[in-house]
Amino acid sequence: RVYGRNAAAVSEALRGAIAHLAVDINPRPPRRNSFEVSLVKEDGSTVELWSGIGKGPPRKLKFPQPEIVVEALKSNLA
Repeated sequence: RVYGRNAAAVSEALRGAIAHLAVDINPRPPRRNSFEVSLVKEDGSTVELWSGIGKGPPRKLKFPQPEIVVEALKSNLA
């Protein structure tokens, strides 16, 4: 449940920052105990915006603050 809550918070922040942004949560089965956010560009390339793999304990370090992901998105779109 904690993964779903954090995914919802990040996707809401991304949609609020960029109008008409398509956000998919787990388009493929996720890695166990991982939380990652990636940007798929129009040319098909993928950019990792945030990864919790290798972070923690404590468990809360595995999840990003939504503002951090929004800033990473904006810097990769600029």
